[in-house]
Amino acid sequence: MIGRVNRDIEGLLADLNSPQRTAVSHTEGPLLVLAGAGSGKTRVITRRAAYLACTVAKPSEVLAITFTNKAANEMRQRIIALGVGREMTICTFHALGARLLRIYHDRADLPANFTIYDTDDQRKVVKEAIEQAGLATTNWSPAAVHSTISRAKNYMQTAREFEENATDWFQRSMAKAFLIYDRLLTERGALDFDDLLLKTAHLLRIDEGLRRSLESKYRYLLIDEYQDTNEAQYVISHMLTREHANICATGDPDQSIYGWRGADIGNILHFEEDYPSAKVVRLEQNYRSTRRILAAADRVIAANIHRKEKTLWTENDEGPRVRVVECEDANEEAAWIAEQIERAARDGASLADLAVFYRINAMSRAIEEALLRAGIAYQVARGTEFYNRKEIKDVLAYLRLLINPADDIALLRAINTPARGIGATTIGRLRHHAVTAGIPLMNAAKQADSVPGIGRALARVRAFAALMEELDQLAGQPPRFVVEQTLRRSGLYAELNKEAEVTSSPLDNVNELINAAADFQRERPEATLIDWLEHTSLLSDVDSVESGRGAVTLMTLHACKGLEFPVVFMIGLEEGTLPFSRSGEANRSSIEDEEEERRLCFVGMTRAKRELNMIHCRYRMFRGVETRTVRSDFLRALGDDDIDRVNLSGEPSPHRKGSPFRGQLPDDIELWEVGSLVRHPSRGLGRVTLLRRGLKRTHVRVSFQDGTDQAWVLEFADLTRVDYDEVE
Repeated sequence: MIGRVNRDIEGLLADLNSPQRTAVSHTEGPLLVLAGAGSGKTRVITRRAAYLACTVAKPSEVLAITFTNKAANEMRQRIIALGVGREMTICTFHALGARLLRIYHDRADLPANFTIYDTDDQRKVVKEAIEQAGLATTNWSPAAVHSTISRAKNYMQTAREFEENATDWFQRSMAKAFLIYDRLLTERGALDFDDLLLKTAHLLRIDEGLRRSLESKYRYLLIDEYQDTNEAQYVISHMLTREHANICATGDPDQSIYGWRGADIGNILHFEEDYPSAKVVRLEQNYRSTRRILAAADRVIAANIHRKEKTLWTENDEGPRVRVVECEDANEEAAWIAEQIERAARDGASLADLAVFYRINAMSRAIEEALLRAGIAYQVARGTEFYNRKEIKDVLAYLRLLINPADDIALLRAINTPARGIGATTIGRLRHHAVTAGIPLMNAAKQADSVPGIGRALARVRAFAALMEELDQLAGQPPRFVVEQTLRRSGLYAELNKEAEVTSSPLDNVNELINAAADFQRERPEATLIDWLEHTSLLSDVDSVESGRGAVTLMTLHACKGLEFPVVFMIGLEEGTLPFSRSGEANRSSIEDEEEERRLCFVGMTRAKRELNMIHCRYRMFRGVETRTVRSDFLRALGDDDIDRVNLSGEPSPHRKGSPFRGQLPDDIELWEVGSLVRHPSRGLGRVTLLRRGLKRTHVRVSFQDGTDQAWVLEFADLTRVDYDEVE
């Protein structure tokens, strides 16, 4: 037996380089693995987990956490292939939180059958909260309020604490909506995504007995992508390792790209301060990209200050030059990419080897149209899109209501889908009765006989309540069976069959939903309906990417992390797009924004294995107006060594509408300074907060009266200086 174990250990270390071997075989105490792009990070984590299970721990004592279901599944399969992974806990932070809160719901003061609301459901509750707070949704956007609430929760701030820290009318109004939002979630037995982390972190802080029990259970904690942890994830990590300190944090500060949603790069930068005895291992050999791609990416990221020093190198060949392409507009950009893909396919390349990255989802439209015209198969990485389709959300509403009858959002979707003649007036009377009686809407439906004014709809409401009681008897059955029966007994399947005469897509989609439940059930035979619903609620964009599908992949730069492609096209390398200009985020400095955007560019570049194309346009459509753009500073950082620059656009077209190309400073530039008042045609009056002269361009940042700010290259900005006496 000892001989076999020794052979297993030797096999785990045999094909690793020296730093990888050091990281895998370190067993006691804190470990920081600084894993450069393409340096074999996943191999190190999986081998380390297996090594621990073969030497110092039982598999069940190892907890491995990563950030996407796709990464967790890949890690699980790799560890199982090594013969030790079936008893390990391998999951995302959100899945861990959901699991712990489900098991210890009584300690967290939660119902056992709580629902996890998706973004759409959260926005509906936020809208209710805004209205109940007496605020106008025209002035208080549900999306903006939801973003503020989410940001507060990411920083471990409860609604009550947010209220206590409110210093002005705006914050006090926001706090009022926040408090009502949390109350509505509680009444409906629901959590949002942020609650899964916030409530888990809070539970571990206040329940010392549970914390000790979990730390004893999980003697070794491995965290992937540590640079992307937020405050709540940081607390969870430290609570689980407070005494044994057997934490292995793996990540790369140069790939920290989620600061906008609460990730704190300081967690990895200050790891050695948190754990003074930490061993630090640098993985610097890149196995993915060519030398020229690495050199170009290094020149871009070198300008960042907040990073850990490391030098990426590779034994791969030089490869072709990085190509920087200038196009006239998005249509020419898309047409050129489609042409390059067609040519690559004719030369024998697989479409699955090609990917197009963009900064925002809306930029995919022109690319999709060009690929459709060319007959090129593609997939768009929007993993949650399938579950956001109407017919899918209709089915899930029934299933959620089975699990949690207090879920009013689910009931409002299900009660008249398919149409049963239960109109808005009837629903309004049910809601009034529910509020007056302090009960969920489902209970009000069951008490329809006691609800005044129901009238002719009474029989229909009774029938719906009876249907839900009938389906409730199935809730304990395997997920696939429950989905099928819900579709048939609710009338949804019959309705979709009628519609299939016009389009079969919705019917195909619900059949695919049955397949998804069956696949989940096959992988986890003991899984319940709650387990499956939890799984569907935690999917992310990247989880939908199918490798080897024979299609070009279109995705955002945020979604591409963790993936790799032989050929990459990065579009939109323009100031304001990449780097993206965020307005209204007063809690983040311009330096933080700029560095994160540079890291995002670096992530995109280092996904490319063989060929990298970086594309910018002279004109880009913005809110229906074609506007002259400025080439991204990130392209200037590339220099000219080993770079092929291709200009497809020629001179500016005289027929262009929109902002004219001026390329010169204002005549009164000598009077411009920080503090100057300026006017913009659409943004109004603002004050200059930054004015920086470069060798070729002058950068200006303006703070406007509505509290937002915007950066421009002054030579191309529609800004005019305003004398103070003109504002009187």
